[in-house]
Amino acid sequence: MDTTVVLIWLSMVVTILSRLHADRNVYPSAGVLFVHVLEREYFKGEFPPYPKPGDSSNDPITFNTNLMGYPDRPGWLRYIQRTPHSDGVLYGSPTAEHMGKATIIEITAYNRRTFETARHNLVINIMSTEEYPLPYQAEFYIKNMNVEEMLASEVLGDFLGAVKNVWQPERLNAINITSALDRGGRVPLPINNLKEGVYVMVGADVQFSSCLREVENPHNQLRCSQEMEPVISCDKKFRAQFDIDWCKINLVDITKVIMIHSNRPDPGTGVLPDIGEYNPPPESLKSRDFFADFLITLAVPSAVAMVLFSVLGYSMCCRREGVIQLVHHSSIQKSTKELRSMSKNREISWPLSTLPVFSQSGEVVPPIHPDNYETTSMPLMQTQTNLQNQIQIPQQQPSGDRDNYCMSTFRRLEVNGIPEERKVAEAVNL
Repeated sequence: MDTTVVLIWLSMVVTILSRLHADRNVYPSAGVLFVHVLEREYFKGEFPPYPKPGDSSNDPITFNTNLMGYPDRPGWLRYIQRTPHSDGVLYGSPTAEHMGKATIIEITAYNRRTFETARHNLVINIMSTEEYPLPYQAEFYIKNMNVEEMLASEVLGDFLGAVKNVWQPERLNAINITSALDRGGRVPLPINNLKEGVYVMVGADVQFSSCLREVENPHNQLRCSQEMEPVISCDKKFRAQFDIDWCKINLVDITKVIMIHSNRPDPGTGVLPDIGEYNPPPESLKSRDFFADFLITLAVPSAVAMVLFSVLGYSMCCRREGVIQLVHHSSIQKSTKELRSMSKNREISWPLSTLPVFSQSGEVVPPIHPDNYETTSMPLMQTQTNLQNQIQIPQQQPSGDRDNYCMSTFRRLEVNGIPEERKVAEAVNL
């Protein structure tokens, strides 16, 4: 940026960049951006020196700012400090409502290494301006800047110089600066040196230039709706240093804005007057009777239930389809009871397969081993030839001769500690 342009801007803009001194008075103007830098170098002298020479500059120092007698700052004044090793900045745009009132800001510096504090007061006297507010205001969204970077005098001067070349006003002021995070923006990812973005509002005393009006072109509006960059002829004058989102530019002509005044009561001081004890309302207040509400709560569901019960009873007892369903259901229940009764009363012999030892003739053969026989030494798998603990049971021959028998092989097993005799090989030629 040309040095002459910067000097011209410094002579026109009423932005105050003041350095910190103890109990200092500053005089910002209403409607003009106010910037006050809290320098760490100044407060280092308030703390004792570090034992090691050359290390005192590394002390982490943070600041706390508040309106005297209150826990926070005025609504128009904001504060930012990115890290404990950077300077703090107070900035904002006072309005005409704050003129004529001395605003005392308490500044407390904390040394995070020694836990010592230092306190100074900043007295802000808001002055009036001849042209407040400026009639034409434009708000730019700069994507490649953070708010503390934009508050630097050199960067802000370069931006206002570029705006002056595009707009060509006689009077140009920086009105306000707002971080994109305060407008609902997201914190950027810590990659590729991404910035959070900042909104810068400037005001001038002449109409908007044709370059700024190009944003309102229908073709550019269509490109913005499709998330495409609009074609702006003067974008190259900003592109070298400032990446402006032209779809988010806001042009406001205050002369055409209709001011709506609502009848509001005058706000008080916020402190209750000390006029004695609290006087509760009188006891003559009418009590509410909930009996009718109670009846309605019970009557409506009961009436609906009765109607539904009546409809169901008529359908099941008075109509042919319902009666058939009842008779069918009754017959099913009767048949089920009868089958269960027959199942309980029947007497049949147990199947021969469930007996411990049996022959084809039905003769029960007692087990060959007594109950105290030790079977734990019996192998799990046994062959037919060397199978121990077997018994040969005579079987009938197919010729019908009851005196001729063949032998069947059985084996004694134990299931859950209960001895059981099971057949291993069926008799031949049954």
